[in-house]
Amino acid sequence: MTTIATPVPTAVARPRPVADVRTMLRRNLLRAVRYPGLTMFMVLGPLVMLVLFVYVFGGALGAGVDPGAAPGAEARAAYLDYLTPTLLVITIVGAGQSVAISAAMDAYGGIMARFKTMAISPGSVLSGQVLGTVIQGILALVLVLAAAFAMGYRPEADALDWLALAGVLVLLAFALAWLCVAMGLNAKSVETASNTPMILLLLPFLGSGFVPVETMPTPVQWFAQHQPFTPIIETVRGLLAGGAGLDGSVALTAVAWLVLIGVAGYVWARSLFRRERRI
Repeated sequence: MTTIATPVPTAVARPRPVADVRTMLRRNLLRAVRYPGLTMFMVLGPLVMLVLFVYVFGGALGAGVDPGAAPGAEARAAYLDYLTPTLLVITIVGAGQSVAISAAMDAYGGIMARFKTMAISPGSVLSGQVLGTVIQGILALVLVLAAAFAMGYRPEADALDWLALAGVLVLLAFALAWLCVAMGLNAKSVETASNTPMILLLLPFLGSGFVPVETMPTPVQWFAQHQPFTPIIETVRGLLAGGAGLDGSVALTAVAWLVLIGVAGYVWARSLFRRERRI
């Protein structure tokens, strides 16, 4: 009598979301170490603008943002106070550009397709990239702020202002990271992914980032007042100034923009990740 062996069921590996996100976070941080060019871009760009705009243009522009400032060192100090919040925001935008490139590299290198076949939490692949970008952005912020301090920047923020500022900047980092991940996945090539987020770098120039909105022509002024970076920059500027002149409605508008950008970026990125890529 022949007996037929019953196959023993094998255990199916189940994804562990927290552990998977931690693994993907470690992977993206290691990549930042191995490809330091993207990380250096986040820091060097704002530092170059800080030195250029303060020491070359600050004497003239400082008199525009603070009419009572005397030409020379006083005007440069006034413009340093005005410019530093803008460069903190631009630093976060630079971090977003780097994650767009990383996402496109993974998509076109076939790595994301490989991840989809593995027993890992699907959300961990993108979440690891976003968290890695937020951490890199925060470290870059510290360096840029330290450089501003070395140049004489002295904010008037108290402990609560610094805490609120940290919340706004972290929320900004998450929102732009999700948006730029989606831009990277949607790009037709890695080169395109590096160019698409450039529009985000232009918006602070077309807002209150470098000069007051009131000095602009009427059509540009209207655009500056209704685009997202103006209330975001004004909120950061007001918090660093110790809450002086911070309009509560402007702060709420900034938070609303950040939530909208973050949710839209998240939904778009998850949709692109699920979609089968045809190269």
